[in-house]
Amino acid sequence: MTIGVHLEEFHDLPVFDFPDADADADATAGLPDAASVAWRVSGPTYCDSGDEKWGARFERFLRTVDTGRVRAIVVGGWEDAYENSSAGVVTAFLGANDRLTALEAVFLGDMTFEECEISWIVQSDVTPLLAAYPALRELGVRGGTGLAFPALRHTGLETLVVESGGLGADVVRGIAGSDLPALENLELWLGTDEYGGDSSPEDLAPLLSGEAFPALRSLGLCNSVVEDQVAAAVASAPVVARLDRLDLSMGVLTDEGAAALLDGQPLTHLLELDLEHHYLSEAMAERVTAALAPHGVRVVLDDPQTAEDDGDGDVWRYVAIAE
Repeated sequence: MTIGVHLEEFHDLPVFDFPDADADADATAGLPDAASVAWRVSGPTYCDSGDEKWGARFERFLRTVDTGRVRAIVVGGWEDAYENSSAGVVTAFLGANDRLTALEAVFLGDMTFEECEISWIVQSDVTPLLAAYPALRELGVRGGTGLAFPALRHTGLETLVVESGGLGADVVRGIAGSDLPALENLELWLGTDEYGGDSSPEDLAPLLSGEAFPALRSLGLCNSVVEDQVAAAVASAPVVARLDRLDLSMGVLTDEGAAALLDGQPLTHLLELDLEHHYLSEAMAERVTAALAPHGVRVVLDDPQTAEDDGDGDVWRYVAIAE
């Protein structure tokens, strides 16, 4: 599976593409109310032959739109995102924080696989953005290469999503070690070691212990090649008792990990358990459903996978999104 479409909704707002410099006058004159959409600002990518670079388009966006009413911005591609990091994008946001006074949500790197594969997107330290926007409520990041997230304190952030084909242990530790008292939704795509995903459940210790993020209600530890180990750690993690939603989807979850979940602490308080894209046997899938569905838990078991045997005794299982 790959990411083949751009975000259509972000921060509960429809995404609207800010037109490029060559757009006709009607396109510019017919812009929506600044607060009614999530503005997608994208520069030229591999699939786009436009000449206006991301920085120039962002500056034109700031001149054109009522910046004091903009609530959400989706950053699409920037030029040569497989070589150039998002540092310039972050710096541009820092310079605009006195104008984007109503900004509540930012997504960095809304690119399809045709524009730049997820593990080729070069990110940077994104925490200065949080420091510059203390009222930010939602942050999404796509791409783990070059990503840095040293531990920080931010009192407003409610949702943090990091999508990657491989998330470094230092990033996981930085997020888990942060002081985010308002955080309700956390989703981390841990990925595979082939693309830099070298974290382990131990790196999540402050999160799993329940000491971090007192407002957390939805937790996603997804797309992991070690999903069985993650499931085993979650099975006894104190944080689970206060969750409404647990997401272990997109990874290499087998009967071993599912059994650990069922043999651990009760999960019957959950509203949803998402295990989509899994390697469970039919018998184990039925066991999970039978254990939780009668208690009102929505169990998601879509997209079952089958391990591949190469004939030489090796069995291969894959996360949903890697490259």
